[in-house]
Amino acid sequence: MTPALETRSLGRRFGALRALSGVSVTVQPGTILGVIGPNGAGKSTLINLITGHLRPSAGTVLVDGVEVTGAAPWRIAHAGVARTFQIVKPFRGMTVRENVAISAMYGPARGVRKRAAFDLADGVLDRLDLTRLAARSPAELSVGDTRRLELARALAARPRLLLLDEVMAGLRAAEIQSMIELIRRLRDVEGVTVLAVEHVIKAIAAISDEICVLHHGEVLTCGVPQEVLSDPRVVQAYLGTRYAQRDGQS
Repeated sequence: MTPALETRSLGRRFGALRALSGVSVTVQPGTILGVIGPNGAGKSTLINLITGHLRPSAGTVLVDGVEVTGAAPWRIAHAGVARTFQIVKPFRGMTVRENVAISAMYGPARGVRKRAAFDLADGVLDRLDLTRLAARSPAELSVGDTRRLELARALAARPRLLLLDEVMAGLRAAEIQSMIELIRRLRDVEGVTVLAVEHVIKAIAAISDEICVLHHGEVLTCGVPQEVLSDPRVVQAYLGTRYAQRDGQS
């Protein structure tokens, strides 16, 4: 089976700073890969390299077996890839509904007519419990609703591959559980492949088929969640002994 996403020895330097080095990951179709690691480990850089927002200094990116290394972001989007951003920047001069419709118009299915785009946007807003806020400005939204708007914009593009950059940051416990259930449905019902960068460990463990840990810009380990999260190297580099003790008691 051709992987939905594959990176081979991917690297990025900023002058003398090595942000990412030799990162090779494979995500099979219809699965979820969680990516965790300390701040500065290179997680967002990895997403930026995959989606064309940064050009790799080394290595290769393939989507559905086709090389897209260094391609423009819009070309990668047209290949069926969508992403969220850690720092959310919706179009402030548009309503919530218009923000989502724009993604429908300019995603992989190019040439979507205005009415169809708004119909699609309405469906996405309903799925994410944002219909009540459709006519609002993004500036009026709470942190949780803003995160859901960011995800709605990505989903409106109808991606085959979805990259999530800390989409649960700042959410309350109930909101996190709702997001977990939604991401699972994307995989299980719609067959969307997901790469999720996240700091909420219980959430990433709940959704991921496999977890990769980045540390100092390199892959520390990859594997099934239970094995990775109990790995002494991961505990020392990222989770800390308090997490290990708490997890062992649960």
